Amino acid sequence: MAKRERVMRMSVEQPLWRALTAYRVLTMLYAVGLFATAYDEFVRPWVAVAYYAVLCGWTLATLPRVANAARCTKRFLAADLTIAVTGILLTTVADAHERVQAGGPTLPSIWTAGSVLAFAIKGGWRWAALASSLVAVANLVERGSPARDTVHNVILVCIASVAIGYVVEVARASERTLARALEIEAATRERERLARDIHDSVLQVLAMVQRRGAVIGGEAAELGRMAGEQEVALRTLVSGGLVPVSRVSEDAAEGALVRAVEEEPEPGGPVDLRALLAPYAGALVSLAEPGAPVPLAPAAAREVAAAVGAALDNVRRHAGEDARAWILVEDEPDEVIVTVRDDGPGIPEGRLVQAEGEGRLGVALSIRGRLRDLGGSAELISVPGQGTEVELKVPKDVADTRGKAEQR
Repeated sequence: MAKRERVMRMSVEQPLWRALTAYRVLTMLYAVGLFATAYDEFVRPWVAVAYYAVLCGWTLATLPRVANAARCTKRFLAADLTIAVTGILLTTVADAHERVQAGGPTLPSIWTAGSVLAFAIKGGWRWAALASSLVAVANLVERGSPARDTVHNVILVCIASVAIGYVVEVARASERTLARALEIEAATRERERLARDIHDSVLQVLAMVQRRGAVIGGEAAELGRMAGEQEVALRTLVSGGLVPVSRVSEDAAEGALVRAVEEEPEPGGPVDLRALLAPYAGALVSLAEPGAPVPLAPAAAREVAAAVGAALDNVRRHAGEDARAWILVEDEPDEVIVTVRDDGPGIPEGRLVQAEGEGRLGVALSIRGRLRDLGGSAELISVPGQGTEVELKVPKDVADTRGKAEQR
């Protein structure tokens, strides 16, 4: 059966663009109508006629530009605001001085607010504040003094545009959150479906191979042991495991796109320690981890994972191939704690000091040295006959100095 990718688009800001399109057309007609009713009062009506010709042509020609955020470019916004500001300043040239001082409308009138609102919808409240400030300066220059009605109109446009810009930013953040939630839900359903299929087929086959291999013995026993390890690793993955980090891509023209895709970690960004420790889990090694990511700097995460690997190597070397081990990951507010425990015979007292004297520096360098370089610590607790426990602690704010040094 062929599979199709279902793409769901969401955009709460799209109605704002449609409303802005209608607003620009209606306010253009309103501005032209105001001029027509007061034509005889203009001292240079031909200046106003020329400006309205440009205004009407620009408004109608750029309607597709205000259809969505993708087409509303910065260059268009700058040109649109320039036309609005030019119209405000030309009012003193085309209209009578008495009408200007009496608070008469500017040539673009309330069409100017459409330019400011485009800034707000496109870039949020900061862009809106910048555009409204430029319009305010133009209005004050046109009147020559901060008259009461001018200040009132300027403040009204500024507050309205900034408020709309803020609402747009909140709406976009809500879209991203909703898209992420829907994506996680879809990924969870798919994982559950795969878990059911794997449980009914692959896991049962691996379990049968393990049992039959143990009964037959010889090379079949080794094959059964390997099948058992793969069964445990696969069961851990499908029952909880690590969910691949997904990304919500955004189409500024038509809203957010919800797609389940795997995201590569950003260079230098934190990595999930769980992903580095997961390969150690098997039939004889159990991994207990938090349900949420455990972020660490890349170099720190690699060093901790290497220290865990060194501890497990010591378990196999000194406690035997059949010894069981447990890895516990704890995500504390200021540090990450990883504990490796085994059920081996333990380490006799003084054995570590003797090993260092003989030049065997596995614990000293591979474990303690790694954590010391990260500003952390490694504590080894062993009681003869009761196994060994290695507790690794690394601070969360450790700098990725090793990664930077490699880059240099």
